[in-house]
Amino acid sequence: MKKGFQVLLVLLLVLTACTPNFGKDEEIVQKTEETMEQAIIPKYKISDEYYRTILPFKTGKARGLVNYTVYNRLDIDEIEMGLMRVAQEHFDPNNYYFQEGQYVTSDMVEEWVGRQSEKNTEGLNPPLNEKTATTEQFRQNPKYLSHVMEHNYLKKDNENKVELGGVVIGLALKSVYNFNEPTMGYPREEPIPLEEIEKQGKAIATQVLQRLHGIKALEGVPIVIALFQEKPRESVVPGNFFAKTYISGNSNSISKWEKINERYVLFPSQEGKDSYYDDYQRMINFKSDIEQYFPNFVGVVGRGYYVDDQLQEMTIDIPIQFYGKAEIIGFTEYITGLMLDHFPPYISVQVYITSIDGQEALIRWNGGEEKPFVHIYR
Repeated sequence: MKKGFQVLLVLLLVLTACTPNFGKDEEIVQKTEETMEQAIIPKYKISDEYYRTILPFKTGKARGLVNYTVYNRLDIDEIEMGLMRVAQEHFDPNNYYFQEGQYVTSDMVEEWVGRQSEKNTEGLNPPLNEKTATTEQFRQNPKYLSHVMEHNYLKKDNENKVELGGVVIGLALKSVYNFNEPTMGYPREEPIPLEEIEKQGKAIATQVLQRLHGIKALEGVPIVIALFQEKPRESVVPGNFFAKTYISGNSNSISKWEKINERYVLFPSQEGKDSYYDDYQRMINFKSDIEQYFPNFVGVVGRGYYVDDQLQEMTIDIPIQFYGKAEIIGFTEYITGLMLDHFPPYISVQVYITSIDGQEALIRWNGGEEKPFVHIYR
């Protein structure tokens, strides 16, 4: 272990029954289209990165549907969290409150993500008779749209009443089209170029905006629409939002789009080596140092989150094969020291150490903090 190695090791030994007093929740009146309802705003706010949620919690009208329309589990989580990041650029978390979507229903989403046909005139995917289509017809008419996610943002007025202040819509678009060609009888997978995804996504967004403007409760409400590129089913990193547009409450059309330059990169990988060699080399050196002293570990997998090609966060998973708690503690201490040595202090790094029994340790070092947080699970 290197000389001068320091680590903050936090062991959870005692759970107390004492709860910090953050003051009373704020009572407000929530205005909807037809009613006034009593509600509260929780007093405690986790951080400036998150929105407070109006209580009682109202579940979204299309809640849970994303689990059936988007195939990659990582994409499902990223669509929701990424959509909140998009919202923060237009609706300040200190002034707005989050609510799941109340206007786009499950039935609407199911119709929209279907193919357009006589039976489904609301379908936003190209028309095609999939029972008789050839491989070439499938290729020329892929399904682009897989999900529509809605978030609502509420704002409080001077009379202590909250009402809808903005709507954010995420359109999940396929990067790979999976289909079963009837005459051949086996599944096929066709990549969709980003240029085509963007073109189709923007066209779909125009139709979605027109439909939202047909909802009376959304009249005069600002709307943000963001385009999300999914990853293939087997991907170990999530997709990302790549474009967004803001439509003021007085506008009925999309005037311009803004590029969102963010992505997730797997380490080690050829993509990471070609695009971000310095970060790739950090991960290789990090892994090499682990192998030097702990031969029983299985591997290291990192996922880097980039904004404007600058690394913001690195999440590292380390599965292990250990047989005692003391060995896990020693391994965690060593990993924490390596993390401090190999990664710059201005990025956030999270390390998850797991075994066949589950989570063994968590190391979290937020950018700018002097010391990391370390927790050993008991």
